[in-house]
Amino acid sequence: MAVKFLEGDHVFLRPMEVEDLEVSYSSLWNTEGRRLTGTQETFTKAGIQKWFERISLDSGRIDLVIGMQEDDQLIGDIGMLEIDYRNRSAVVRIALWENENFGRGLGTEAMYLLLEHGFEVLNLHRIGLDVFAYNQRAIRSYEKIGFQQEGIIRDALFYDGEYHDSILMGMMEDEFRSRREKARHGRDNK
Repeated sequence: MAVKFLEGDHVFLRPMEVEDLEVSYSSLWNTEGRRLTGTQETFTKAGIQKWFERISLDSGRIDLVIGMQEDDQLIGDIGMLEIDYRNRSAVVRIALWENENFGRGLGTEAMYLLLEHGFEVLNLHRIGLDVFAYNQRAIRSYEKIGFQQEGIIRDALFYDGEYHDSILMGMMEDEFRSRREKARHGRDNK
């Protein structure tokens, strides 16, 4: 049984381990996942190992894998980066590894778990992210959780012969808590 750091109804999050690098490496070649994240780099297993060694020592980030509660299968990774304890802010990112897990609410649940950890445990005030304008499914998921659009970086990505905008989104701690309380009261009234 896997160690479970943060747990939801369908997914759990746990720290990324060296044993996870093989499946993580394989996921880096998923065509749709690469498009949605704007990934253009070519990766090697040795490069992924060096990246993992570097991030493992970085106290300004948390890198986790996303697993399924029902069978412990790993389905993606999620991270909180650029954690700034003085200014109480961070940036988040997420990637689901296989197309069959898109649109099932699993990424939304994983993101909610990480946000809750960021606001409630790390005492952050603001958490931000950026998403490419063509990734409408992710934008809807982020809005559902409570992220608000804060800006646009025009033509931030050149991918498949076209320029694409990057949408900047953010959420404040009071917005997160307010949405969580409304959701709890909605469940209590049913």
